[in-house]
Amino acid sequence: MSLSARSRRLAAAAAAVSAVAGMCLAVPAQAQASSALNYVAMGDSYSAGSGVLPLDLSAPLECARSAVNYPHDLASRLGLDLTDVTCGGAKTQDYAGSQYPGVAPQLDALNDSTDLVTMTIGGNDSNTFIDAVLACGSAGVVTLGFGHPCQSIYGDSFDNTIDTTTYQSLDATLAAVKAKAPNARIAIVGYPWIVPAQAVSGCFAKMPIASGDIPYLRDLEAHLNAAVQRAAADNGVTYVDMSAVSNGHDACEPASTRWIEPILFGTNYVPVHPNATGEAAMANQIAATLGLG
Repeated sequence: MSLSARSRRLAAAAAAVSAVAGMCLAVPAQAQASSALNYVAMGDSYSAGSGVLPLDLSAPLECARSAVNYPHDLASRLGLDLTDVTCGGAKTQDYAGSQYPGVAPQLDALNDSTDLVTMTIGGNDSNTFIDAVLACGSAGVVTLGFGHPCQSIYGDSFDNTIDTTTYQSLDATLAAVKAKAPNARIAIVGYPWIVPAQAVSGCFAKMPIASGDIPYLRDLEAHLNAAVQRAAADNGVTYVDMSAVSNGHDACEPASTRWIEPILFGTNYVPVHPNATGEAAMANQIAATLGLG
């Protein structure tokens, strides 16, 4: 065999080995890409991160979805394949129906291949919680922060709505999610504390709620979270409890400490919602509860 012929054979053999090696290297990368969990994020403005910039430009503008909400945080840190259908203002009814023209029902994002589902939902149902915050704020301004005018006017009405309407809606909604995503791990996240357990000095300037109505609102939020937790338990869904970890991070705290922005003088363009730190904290608690990452 001539030197040139031998060289050609050696070159051909080297090329073949290189090609095989390239294929072997490509297979694990491909397998790794296909092994990413299919993650669907559902829910309302606490899931969407409404008020936190920058906006997710792929989302409908009406949804005010943040590019750094807790679903994006989770997907980024864990390498998840995210489908984010969270939308500000969502109620449980918007899972099966269109919330806005051109915005598909959130349940449409689920299927047999969905591996993980998270959500925060229920606070907007019957406008219970937002109505309570607005009502207590208005009443607090009238009394210049003294007494408990909101509790005196509304009493158990908000709690009764949670018991008679919100819980049933949550129960039916979680059952529908399980039916659409039968192979998924499903987690519903409780709402982090908006106000402290008792009135604190200087809070009225940021949260114009009468001192006696602060514990009233706190108890109302605890009642809502208890309904969420009960619906989760009844449907075999994981409840992510934010109560302990969000203590001391409510809207009355300084900007450097709080996870929820106040009604006045906050940093978010949507008040009484989590800031970027709060969204990250929710992502942390979901990951810890589910044992992810």
